[in-house]
Amino acid sequence: MNSTLKTPKPVALTIAGLDPSGGAGAIADIRTFVALGCFPTAALTSITFQNTIGVFGVSNQTPETVCAQVDPIIQDYVVAGVKTGMLPTAEIVSEVARLFRDSELPAPVVDPVMVSTSGHDLIGDDAARILRIELLPLARIVTPNIPEAERLAGFKISNEVDMRSAAEEILGLGVRAVLVKGGHMKLAMRDQDSAQAYDLFMSQEGTKLELREDFVDVGEVHGSGCTLSAAIASFLAQGESLEDAVRKAKNYVTQAIRALQFTTRLGHGARPL
Repeated sequence: MNSTLKTPKPVALTIAGLDPSGGAGAIADIRTFVALGCFPTAALTSITFQNTIGVFGVSNQTPETVCAQVDPIIQDYVVAGVKTGMLPTAEIVSEVARLFRDSELPAPVVDPVMVSTSGHDLIGDDAARILRIELLPLARIVTPNIPEAERLAGFKISNEVDMRSAAEEILGLGVRAVLVKGGHMKLAMRDQDSAQAYDLFMSQEGTKLELREDFVDVGEVHGSGCTLSAAIASFLAQGESLEDAVRKAKNYVTQAIRALQFTTRLGHGARPL
């Protein structure tokens, strides 16, 4: 019998928090990796106590336990794509940055998770400062939403011009590329403005992509940022260019949000993606 061995799926790694309700964090990342054809691996940085309504507490890992999860993975697998999510303490951020400096892990997609959909602060000021100084210069791309971009850039974002200024400011931190996601801004203006939702990609090489989609108002969505960054990491793991990975990831998330219009609500708060 003639048999042909199949090429294994590319391995994708998420270093993120656990949302036990499954809407965001590592579970959302794993779902995305699998849906897009990658083999999923994960290291947890924090166990949160949350559902679609809110976050009720967290129990953070130590830098040592985060490293102890990642080391066996990279000793056994060739990891093709990585994303980071919730990195709650300065010590964890610093240890994760060290892992990228000292190992053969590919440059990560950094989702700078700072505030939950329900408004719970998920990262302290010290951790945000270390993320800016140590991790962002190692990133392949950082994917902040509007509140996160405001915190990274240091000023309020009210329109598309502000988004471009924030992207330039974030690039100045040393990151190779940034995708500023405009969904929060459009959600705030939905009663006044019927324009398309707008995301902005900029890179150190001078590439600029303006990604526009019809805004689909399904209310607050839980886990869209996690899913987007995981999708970018998945496409990068499969050899796509960064620009194509961003375009395809944006389309994947847009289609998932559109599908929420035709599904029964799950939970009582923000809608899990």
